[in-house]
Amino acid sequence: MTKMPRRSLNKPKQSVRSRAAAQSRQSARATKAAARRDAIFDAALDEFSARGFEAARLDDVAKRAGVAKGTIYLHFDDKEALFQELIRSRMTPVAGTIETAFATDLPLRIIIDQTIEILVREIFGTRRIQVMRLIISEGPRFPALAEFYYREVLARILAAADGLFRRALERGELADDTLIRFPQLLGAPAVIAIVWSGLFDRFEPLDVRAMMHAYFDRLLAARGPA
Repeated sequence: MTKMPRRSLNKPKQSVRSRAAAQSRQSARATKAAARRDAIFDAALDEFSARGFEAARLDDVAKRAGVAKGTIYLHFDDKEALFQELIRSRMTPVAGTIETAFATDLPLRIIIDQTIEILVREIFGTRRIQVMRLIISEGPRFPALAEFYYREVLARILAAADGLFRRALERGELADDTLIRFPQLLGAPAVIAIVWSGLFDRFEPLDVRAMMHAYFDRLLAARGPA
């Protein structure tokens, strides 16, 4: 009688261990790649802020990030692509958070208060404020960058604001359609605060949260119940 070959009991365990080890290595590589991209974004933000978009060089971005210049070209085709990805990585998550807040059925004043906290925490409490300063300063000279920011960030927020203000008007929370016609009023205090903080904050610090609350208190005072 022919004996059947005995199956090794270790192979399945080895296979599981091999897969786990491979997954661990893949996860480590992904984490390292993400950290490298973040380092490049931080270096790019420093370089663009210090020199402006036109004068900034990818060589100097690479030096700041501690990577070879070729590493940057593995991720980005050119300087404009790097700037665009900087916007996408740093600003579109904030736009998504605001969109989510605007989509709720909470009273308008509560949503406005939540939005103020989002702006204070995610913009004025982080280096994202430098991205917005760059858009304000560089956008007029480089319209493609301004267009990209508008498409990726502002257009999304304005569309969500339109829905928010239309619902508020239907519920009687607004007395007229001013905010529907001019949703840009929503961002006015943020722009003022960005400009002020960049130019004059060292001489007279601005309480951004308090200023925004005062602005919306006045803007909405005669438009409906809180």
